[in-house]
Amino acid sequence: MIKIKINNSEFLVKNGISVLEACKYVGISVPRFCYHETLSVAGNCRMCLVEIEKTPKPVSSCTLPVAPGMQIYVDTPLVKKARENVVEALLLNHPLDCPICDQGGECDLQDQTKSWGSDHSRFFFNKRGVEDKECGPLIKTIMTRCIHCTRCVRFGSEVAGVDFLGTLNRGTSTEIGSYVSKIFSSEISGNVIDLCPVGALTSKPYAFKARPWELKSNESVDLTDSTGSSIYVNFKETEIVRVLPKNNSEINESIISDKARFSYDSNSTQRLQKLFKKDGKSFNRSSWSDIFSYLDNIKNNNSVNNVTFLANNDIDLESAAILNFIENKFKGKVRVRLINKESNRYENSIVSWSTDKILDMNKSEGVCFLLSSNIRIESAVINTRLRRKVTTEKFDVVSSGLNFQANFPSKFVNLNIENLLKIVDGKSLISNLLLKSKSPVVVLGDSLKNRFYGNFSVIEKLKKISPSSVILDIKKASNSYGCSFMGLKQLNQSDINDCGSVVAVNLNDSLQLRRVLKKFKKPLIWLNSYGSEIATTFDILMPSLNSFESENTYVNLEGRAQRTLTSLSGFGDARDLKKILISFYSDIDVTMSSKNFKYLDFLKELTKNPGLFKNIERKFSSNDLLSMGNSQKVSLVSKHPLKATIEDFYLANSFTKNSPTMAKCSQEYKKKFTNFK
Repeated sequence: MIKIKINNSEFLVKNGISVLEACKYVGISVPRFCYHETLSVAGNCRMCLVEIEKTPKPVSSCTLPVAPGMQIYVDTPLVKKARENVVEALLLNHPLDCPICDQGGECDLQDQTKSWGSDHSRFFFNKRGVEDKECGPLIKTIMTRCIHCTRCVRFGSEVAGVDFLGTLNRGTSTEIGSYVSKIFSSEISGNVIDLCPVGALTSKPYAFKARPWELKSNESVDLTDSTGSSIYVNFKETEIVRVLPKNNSEINESIISDKARFSYDSNSTQRLQKLFKKDGKSFNRSSWSDIFSYLDNIKNNNSVNNVTFLANNDIDLESAAILNFIENKFKGKVRVRLINKESNRYENSIVSWSTDKILDMNKSEGVCFLLSSNIRIESAVINTRLRRKVTTEKFDVVSSGLNFQANFPSKFVNLNIENLLKIVDGKSLISNLLLKSKSPVVVLGDSLKNRFYGNFSVIEKLKKISPSSVILDIKKASNSYGCSFMGLKQLNQSDINDCGSVVAVNLNDSLQLRRVLKKFKKPLIWLNSYGSEIATTFDILMPSLNSFESENTYVNLEGRAQRTLTSLSGFGDARDLKKILISFYSDIDVTMSSKNFKYLDFLKELTKNPGLFKNIERKFSSNDLLSMGNSQKVSLVSKHPLKATIEDFYLANSFTKNSPTMAKCSQEYKKKFTNFK
């Protein structure tokens, strides 16, 4: 710590930081355009000028390091006049289109012009115009507004790993543009919208939708992957108009993926709004009382052996607990099974829990081992953290599985299953890398669980080799850990052979689901927020609320329980999934408040204080936590390939598949254009 003076007041600050950072840490605001905490220092906007004692001219505070005994002045007449001249220079070619600019009300240039600008201009010539650039279906560009802060350029090269934007020409002809005509191909490209201090880069889906002062905001969680990024949901009346990142240093910092940012339009697309009951080949409108009367007759019908609830790992924690309770209470009559599209077999292996945090990656050293994981599309946020370590530290990445195009230097090792087993047994050269590293990072892909069956735990074996390693088990679904915690079992062949009627709970239309449903008996009940082609083959269609319309708990890949909040009311006859499931068996209302419901206290604790699962799971035995319905004692190996379970980044689950914006992105990046678009 060193002692400096700012405006004649003494402060103790860290040695080596810049003057701007020192002012920020002590609570003194210094205006800036080009400086950003997550990017390198450019020092080209000159808005952060300050006066230093014994210096003839103002200096940029973002490029000047502090020194012992330094005297800094941030609001002298010289500084104010210098900043006024900088604002005047920035406005020389800036268009006066604030009334039609989507950045209006949130524009740094507006705010700093009001605070530091002059009340008149000395410029009487024509303003310069710049051609707009095509960045794809997500980012709208109006480059005449650009003030050349180069935040977008540095973000692309340093954070996203895509050298898409750059500074072209010189002097008065300077402009920001792409070197070649192409789209901004990155999973986190939308974050440049937040970085741009003016209206040069804005959101295409949000264009002309609303003004920021008209919006209401709510906190929520990104459910498009298992990372669980923190987000803000901005909505106007009954429509979500945009999603913004919430700064969370433990998970996503201030970055979210494009799926989380732009897939919100699926909230109002292809929604199932009314209750329908099939009469012959056509559907007729129905009511909740008629539907539940019909379901009671089904349950009392002896010809129907049992009722099977089919769900996936995107179901919320409370609904999973209710389903688990129903199955335990009505054993032999009710079964609850998970069905996942990516699984080639119905059985699932016994897995161990990894309670390492994403934040632990910052303290890791040595090497990162990607096992059967395309981290770039499975978790774009963790990929960003990993890229930062690779580019700023001496940190090697070794990838095994199906090779993918990484945006950071990595070494690919093509392993057969025998060599893979040698690694986890500590008998390989790669195992030596784990042993030599003080705190290595191991990222396990979601497809790994389809490779091993029986009593085989990759996490436990890796922890024995390197107890200090940081192991992140990437899952495709948003609540895979929560479903495992609640003891929901995977669908197996015996369930299909002895099947009854089925209730499909928030399932996605897939080839595997179509094959399974052929062997189930009638009636078929579709309980979902969205309709689909396969839903037309069901007998009853029941609408439910989605994550934006209900309060639910989800568990991310590090075992952190997080809760979504209600932002909008539902459509039509849609009801909360938890209430619908309870209504299937009316006597559950009484039983849920009793001691027999062993997860009730756990859910209450999560609601009051969402914490890490490792602090709570000790209340239950390992059989409760890891019950997967597999009693095999011999480890088996399947032929499932070690590749990412997500084939299309933008169409990863049922929510994103119903998003028109995500469909455009998928079509754009796959180059599947037709004459009928």
